[in-house]
Amino acid sequence: MATLALAGCGGGSDSEGGGGDKPAASDDVCKTADGDGPKIGLAYDVGGRGDQSFNDSAYAGMEKAVSDFDATCIEGEATDGEAESAREDRLRNMAESGATAIVGVGFAYSESVNAVAPDFPEVNFAVIDGFDPDDTANDNVAYLGFAEEQGSFLVGVAAAEKSQSGTIGFVGGVNNELIQKFEAGYTAGAKAAKPDIKVEVQYIQESDLSGFGDPAGGKAAATGEFDKGADVVYHAAGGSGSGVFDAAVEAGEGNWAIGVDSDQYLTATAEQKPFILTSMLKRVDTATYNFAKSIDEGKPLVSYTVYDLKQDGVGYSTANESAITDLTTGIDEYKAKIVSGEITVPTKP
Repeated sequence: MATLALAGCGGGSDSEGGGGDKPAASDDVCKTADGDGPKIGLAYDVGGRGDQSFNDSAYAGMEKAVSDFDATCIEGEATDGEAESAREDRLRNMAESGATAIVGVGFAYSESVNAVAPDFPEVNFAVIDGFDPDDTANDNVAYLGFAEEQGSFLVGVAAAEKSQSGTIGFVGGVNNELIQKFEAGYTAGAKAAKPDIKVEVQYIQESDLSGFGDPAGGKAAATGEFDKGADVVYHAAGGSGSGVFDAAVEAGEGNWAIGVDSDQYLTATAEQKPFILTSMLKRVDTATYNFAKSIDEGKPLVSYTVYDLKQDGVGYSTANESAITDLTTGIDEYKAKIVSGEITVPTKP
């Protein structure tokens, strides 16, 4: 069994991208928080805090909750290939340590939360991108999802409009239904903008969750797509995305990468920044914060909540202004059509 990591301050994993060791998302707020509000447990997905993506976004939401609700927090770190029992132990350890609310960051916690939640009826659980694996509803579990396909549609439009070669690429961390939503939306957006665009698709892993923490695998997949003529590559691969950025750098001027979950232009290395066109924003921070808020207000979220374009739960970033500014008017026109219902974005490739 993988070693259980549960502490008042967590750290990133040891995996590296081309820019070197992963930095912490910020100072360890769980080490210094001492309020009397909710005690929040954050159980990370593979890649951990410092992935500059999915996990860091959840941490940002928790940071805000600590500030706004006088909360305290504890963190748990996942490891590649860990057993289901390790996730269950992580959650139980948090509950037994006094957490009043626990967030499993990633769909991989769906089964473990389902197993643990009934044993702690006074603790409220949430699973980011989660699902209820059986027919018995849990009264103390919230499943917080996103319309990833909608945000991916927008960056697909950006990719197609930016492409000079007529070929773009997609790199997924793991070939499952969740990541296929990113692929489906991206391809739909690209073809809406340019019907003749060609989309190369590569998954790092078919089922192994290590696909989200493999920068070398991300680089290899993206390099293959650049070699096939793609000049824009979008990743939905968590910590593996740093390798995609490195591949864009090596492909050279005129080639681009698109980030995911958070605005990855802001956390990229100086070498990578000029090659990041935009990022698909998936507001895991908002979902984490709103869950903590519901606990603080005594009205815990339960069942399913989906954050879409109408709620600003997904979107795209504009930090690299010189690269994206001339595309925003067209992208926003598609956004308006999705919000109005004129366009329905597919969820399957």
